[in-house]
Amino acid sequence: MNVIKTRLPGVLIIEPKVFGDARGFFLESYHQQRYRDIGIELPFVQDNHSRSQYGVLRGLHFQRTRPQGKLVRVTRGAVYDVVVDVNPGSATCGEHVGIELTADDNLQLWVPPGYAHGFCVLTDTADFQYKCTDLYYPEDEGGLLWNDPDLDIAWPLKSPQLSEKDQRHPRLRALLSGE
Repeated sequence: MNVIKTRLPGVLIIEPKVFGDARGFFLESYHQQRYRDIGIELPFVQDNHSRSQYGVLRGLHFQRTRPQGKLVRVTRGAVYDVVVDVNPGSATCGEHVGIELTADDNLQLWVPPGYAHGFCVLTDTADFQYKCTDLYYPEDEGGLLWNDPDLDIAWPLKSPQLSEKDQRHPRLRALLSGE
């Protein structure tokens, strides 16, 4: 397993070791001790699987008082995945990391608790799987506007398909000021 640090504290790109031959491939998508050894020590309590079509953008999501860490990967297709630091007082608050994740590259992204997260689908269909360190609480969900000019995220889609809720998220400056 190869681990790549990003410019955001704790956000990691993980390249699992893949064993392949003419029959197909095998990889460990999670091994508790190996992930603890790289600093991912929180227990996972929920696994999720979503399927979306080309052009769908989900995010940017977080939980306000019960932050979730997420270990994400794509098992079909490709997405552009984004993590935003929303921690007030952090030296990197408002900064983001974006990476393409595909079923072919098998990369994983570790999103520590306290970050906003979202992705857009780049292929006809994408299956997105992720492990969470806390349960989903609808009453605790928060979000950031996907196209907030202060974030300056270079999404590879010009007119993504969004839920009504994701279209109404606040900008980062409103979130941080408590508006």
